[in-house]
Amino acid sequence: MKLLIINPNSSPSVTERINAAAQAAALSNEEIITICATGAPELIVTPEDALIAEQAVTQTLAAWEGHLDGVILASFGDTGLNAVRAARDVPVVGIAQSAYAMASVIGPRLSIVSFSPSMASALQKTAESYGYGKHLVSMHMVEHSHWQDPGDIQEDYAEALLELCQKAAKEDQVNSIVLGGGPLAGLASKLQPKVSVPIIDGTTAAIATLRVALMAKLKPQC
Repeated sequence: MKLLIINPNSSPSVTERINAAAQAAALSNEEIITICATGAPELIVTPEDALIAEQAVTQTLAAWEGHLDGVILASFGDTGLNAVRAARDVPVVGIAQSAYAMASVIGPRLSIVSFSPSMASALQKTAESYGYGKHLVSMHMVEHSHWQDPGDIQEDYAEALLELCQKAAKEDQVNSIVLGGGPLAGLASKLQPKVSVPIIDGTTAAIATLRVALMAKLKPQC
């Protein structure tokens, strides 16, 4: 199984984070390639960023040559999802849709934890657009965060993010926590031992979702 992960922002360090999380989740029969969208913003925060990133995603995929079994879009806006599905006859999933779907399976109450208040509106809007707004009981963002390299966010704010996850688990009585934002890829497994409810990593959830989608496409053996 050959999967392509497209990071809809252009940050090489965030792409490395996403790839590390993907390779950690890969099975022996899976080849996973992670690239960033050429010409995209370094980080997708505003609606304007998302529009530029969507165009970059579609152009990057159009330039891709070779066989693919599935595509993952690794931003929590699922940037370009509909356009890519229209362009490719393979399963295409986004990390946000996959993460929220997994959370809903675990239980009815979920929280989103992320690295900046500037992310809150977009994360909530995406959750609601997929029908998970009724399950979203809290959102916790790191206050006064700033960064030069978005790839450093999860290390710089690991303790603050851990505290917010612990708060959501204890005070909000949620069944699961979604770490929102591509820069946080791979962090869930590091925080999990100190948090009492499951923490969902979008990249890992998307790979699991694609496996199910690809199994469903297999024809029965006679």
